[in-house]
Amino acid sequence: MMKLRERLRPDARRAQLLELGVRLFTERPYNDFTMDEIATLANVSKGLLYHYFPTKREFYMAALREATGEMLHLIEPSLSLPPVEAMRAALDAYLGFVEDHAPAYRAVLRGGVGADPEVQKIADDFRDAMAERLLNGARILQPTPEQRLAVRGWIGFVEAASLDWIDRQDLARPRLIQLLSQTFAAAMQAARTPRYLD
Repeated sequence: MMKLRERLRPDARRAQLLELGVRLFTERPYNDFTMDEIATLANVSKGLLYHYFPTKREFYMAALREATGEMLHLIEPSLSLPPVEAMRAALDAYLGFVEDHAPAYRAVLRGGVGADPEVQKIADDFRDAMAERLLNGARILQPTPEQRLAVRGWIGFVEAASLDWIDRQDLARPRLIQLLSQTFAAAMQAARTPRYLD
């Protein structure tokens, strides 16, 4: 039996399509489906899909922006918690998202569509926003250049560790959270007390 199409407001329809896009692009590689298939899965006409997203690439970019926005919302540190607890909660949310969206996470960080300059811009914007949230969560409201650099370097470490974790699956999530939070504390300590090697 054919499911009847539901009439939605334009913003609600666009949100529905983006939700589907996030799910699809995290489950399957970019080249594994066509706009025809997306329209069928969304139960909309191809014309309506093209009205919102003129190309598959535009649909993908919008879905990627949606996913990074969702992730930023999830990792927003709670200022009602002590900084260490807020960091652990944010890391747990981050790793949960990585685990749930592993194929897309790999694609963005390892190349493929991730090598696209626009994808890299979205990823870099995400890293900037994540760094700001981490510094705010650590109650560092006016970071020094050293602290900013340490956080950006730590984010690179988190990405590499997360990729290894989803590939190997040989470390329990709580242990990874502990490791990541300890390296963040060490990076912040090193940024606060510079020691120069002779």
